[in-house]
Amino acid sequence: MIVSQGQSRYAAPRENRAALIVPTLENAGLLAAENVRLRSLSEYDVQGRSLAALSSAARQEMLAAARSWTSAYREVNLPSIDPQGLIFVAGHQPELFHPGVWFKNFALGMLARTHGAAAVNLVIDSDAIKSNTLLVPGGSLADPRREAIPFDRADSKLPFEERRILDRAAFSDFGRRIAQRIAPLVGNPLIERFWPMVIDRSNRVDRLGYCLAQARHQLEGEWGLQTLEIPQSWVCRSEPFQWFVAHLLGNLERFRECYNRAVQEYRQANGIRNAAHPVPDLATDGAWMEAPLWVWTDDQPHRRRVFARREGGNVIIADRAGQELRLPLKPDGDAGDAVGMLMDWNRRGVKIRSRALVTTLWARLVLSDLFLHGIGGGKYDQVTDRLIETFFDRQPPGIMVVSATLHLPVQRPNAKAGEIQGIRNELRELTYHPEKFLRSNGLIDSEIRPSNGNSAATLMAAKEKWIYTTPTPENARTRWASLSRINRELQPLVADRRNQLLEAQSQTWQALRCDKVLGSREYGFCLYPEEYLREFLDALLPKTA
Repeated sequence: MIVSQGQSRYAAPRENRAALIVPTLENAGLLAAENVRLRSLSEYDVQGRSLAALSSAARQEMLAAARSWTSAYREVNLPSIDPQGLIFVAGHQPELFHPGVWFKNFALGMLARTHGAAAVNLVIDSDAIKSNTLLVPGGSLADPRREAIPFDRADSKLPFEERRILDRAAFSDFGRRIAQRIAPLVGNPLIERFWPMVIDRSNRVDRLGYCLAQARHQLEGEWGLQTLEIPQSWVCRSEPFQWFVAHLLGNLERFRECYNRAVQEYRQANGIRNAAHPVPDLATDGAWMEAPLWVWTDDQPHRRRVFARREGGNVIIADRAGQELRLPLKPDGDAGDAVGMLMDWNRRGVKIRSRALVTTLWARLVLSDLFLHGIGGGKYDQVTDRLIETFFDRQPPGIMVVSATLHLPVQRPNAKAGEIQGIRNELRELTYHPEKFLRSNGLIDSEIRPSNGNSAATLMAAKEKWIYTTPTPENARTRWASLSRINRELQPLVADRRNQLLEAQSQTWQALRCDKVLGSREYGFCLYPEEYLREFLDALLPKTA
């Protein structure tokens, strides 16, 4: 059963230049050692191969592929890596993410260096691109405005693996437009140096996400990070992963039951009613069961769900849109022939890719000795933990959750949301209890008189009389009308204070709006000055853990 704790435990730091690291950096080595121990104890059978043997093969393939991918665009100053040694892994979509997400890459590199581990960052290219724009602040400190600036033409949500650059002119000019927009607020933003690196990579790779990721990884290399990267699609094409896919398909009824139960327990523990959060349940349609996989083809590159059904000693998988494959596969039988057919399918342009939970499950259970998550992944991996416990019948490996908060280096107004409520309370008091303000400010004998000529003292005495008159059904209407009339007649005496409060309220609202724009932690890392970023990251991470 999932017990809710991640929602509060994994919260983004509110303070500027603060980090969230759970557990602490000092405990990373112990956590990795315990994860290695847990894997050594597992005797789980994966269609005739032990999970440990599958892991050994998968790690060896991943490291070789990651070295090959990385060396194509930057120097890899790493000695020969032992796939049986420690491997630390993180991952994210190839986006212009905020510095808190980027911090995870630096933590990965530092921890790997400290503990003699290989560091691999997965470029999650099976996810669909969510936006063709970057949110950028502009205007002035007194009146900042955010604008979504496009780096390319919008498309129909292709996965990063398939997403090419559609508008070269807009893409090439993006860096200049960003720098121009943010210039009144931030000097020397990293985009001015970073975007030419992106353009250079875009002339060598024909995928939007890859040129962003490779340029960012080149920059990390310049800053001293010795990590490898590899697209998740390369991992999914490997023989060990296809063997794992065959195992899930061969045992889909049991896996689907464990998966849905884990998701439902998470929703219940965290009071979530949205059936699509954190992920939808795996559906059924008659004999067809949904698998936690995507499929698409070269000529139809939009992601489609994978469905499977058992037919005797075979499992038929399909995208319900024309692609169908019959696999010789039993729940506990050898998967060699089925894996060969899946590999051949991929060579012919039919691509099977992992969905969110399976991506991290594979990375945690098979590829890594320590997996670093961000805040969102850390929360949702409570589901993965439960899935590992119920389907694989073993204790889940521990994870680290790493994030940070860095605000833009701009002067922000000092305003608190609670100030608005205080002003509202005082305005309400002026409306319904003006006599309190008059007494506290010595204005009872003010020369200013309401239009009827009564003094403040006379009106306040009349109000006090009505306040202490016991309300009855007979006098209730007269009493309410008299109190309301007296309050109205006293308003001219508090008009100056009301105007002061209204002006303060307007200024506070404007300050809060400015603070919301300027104080967001979500701006892309390329909007910050380079030295400001480097100093921030160096300050958060010691040279050794």
